[in-house]
Amino acid sequence: MAEQVKVIIMGAGGRDFHNFNVYFRNNPKYKVVAFPGTQIPGIVGRRYPPELAGPQYPDGIPIIPEEKLEEAIKTWGVDLVVLSYSDLEYKVVGEKLSRALSAGASFMILGPKDTMLESSKPVIAVTAVRTGCGKSTVSRAVSRVITSKGYKLVPIRHPMAYGDLAKMAVQRFRTMEDLDRYNVTVEEREEYEQYIRMGLPVFAGVDYGAILKEAEKEGDIILWDGGNNDWPFIRPDYMITVADAMRPGQEVASFPGEVNVRMADVVIINKADQAKPNAIETIKSNVKKVNPKAKIAVAESEVSVDKPDLIKNKRVLVLEDSPTVTHGGAPYAAGYVAAKKFGAAEIVDPRPYAVGIIKKMFEEYKHMGPVVPSTGYSESQLKDLEETIRRADADVVILGTPADVTRLIKIDKPVVRVSYELKIIEGPSVEDMINEFLERAKEKLP
Repeated sequence: MAEQVKVIIMGAGGRDFHNFNVYFRNNPKYKVVAFPGTQIPGIVGRRYPPELAGPQYPDGIPIIPEEKLEEAIKTWGVDLVVLSYSDLEYKVVGEKLSRALSAGASFMILGPKDTMLESSKPVIAVTAVRTGCGKSTVSRAVSRVITSKGYKLVPIRHPMAYGDLAKMAVQRFRTMEDLDRYNVTVEEREEYEQYIRMGLPVFAGVDYGAILKEAEKEGDIILWDGGNNDWPFIRPDYMITVADAMRPGQEVASFPGEVNVRMADVVIINKADQAKPNAIETIKSNVKKVNPKAKIAVAESEVSVDKPDLIKNKRVLVLEDSPTVTHGGAPYAAGYVAAKKFGAAEIVDPRPYAVGIIKKMFEEYKHMGPVVPSTGYSESQLKDLEETIRRADADVVILGTPADVTRLIKIDKPVVRVSYELKIIEGPSVEDMINEFLERAKEKLP
């Protein structure tokens, strides 16, 4: 037998594990020696468990800091580095490639052909060009139209592997109590709660081959709800990619966001109401250059609040969903927009009051505006979030995050909840998109 190729898979607790499961786990040609992890607080120092890693890996696989990439390549004699995470600008991809090559390894990116699972059910995918484009508004709109036609829809959400990996191989959430029982993070709640409120089960986890089998038992149609700007883990019959009118250029400047644009059947340019002059035309031009066959829709993200009177003329502290305003690169999101729209006297800058992980987030992500990221992957981080809010000299807290964080932390100020929905103002409607999808996938439908 030829000597095995030693592999390191760079990731962020999602795509890396999926690529391992579908391409490397049972492949005797390769020996994966480590996962250099990033973006996910607390994941470094753990192991990908042997229960998931398979018989070639009786001790599991270590997860090491990405900063130790070069050291690991030299120590273990690594032959190949596989980049397996998303939401990267091209210059960052180039930097990681250069680090691998200069340390003596070759470099690989596995593509859709080698990583997409096949489903017996029709699959519609919602993806994006960057984190924070407003995928959730699109996913909700898609879900409503499909269920209104009488189909059983089962959303499968991109992984967020923050807990015990062996125990979360396959997860199914149907109630808020399920979220409490499994002690999921704020970020997971931000994605799962919307489906639970719609009466839909949502699947997620680590082993997407097993997840897909379970989802297929329950539904007529699978909705792939992408995370960050990753392409789908399951081959779609129809693919929607969301671009951000507030960040023109990202549709052709990010990895793998541009991949999603090139594969899309429809590109929805979201947040048109927040766009600067010429931004929408710039995005349209970029999309047409790389994917002239894609249809283009323009949409607004309509922001509303449950208690507008609490905002008017008040000093407000805004809490936004963390991925959007951290590695997503956006300065703010729906909470900030709501504060402006409903007449806040002042949006309080949280930086002087930030402690612990929240303070660290401001130091690391200098683009962030005067908003608090909803970072809360552990009890200590939730305490930092709670303390930052407590210390802030504000009258009201605006929850721009879609998660009900009041189930996790105590907020000592009046709370205003923000909601936001998709409004197509130009191009094909969501109904048009779903009809095209159903026609394309009719042979798989019940």
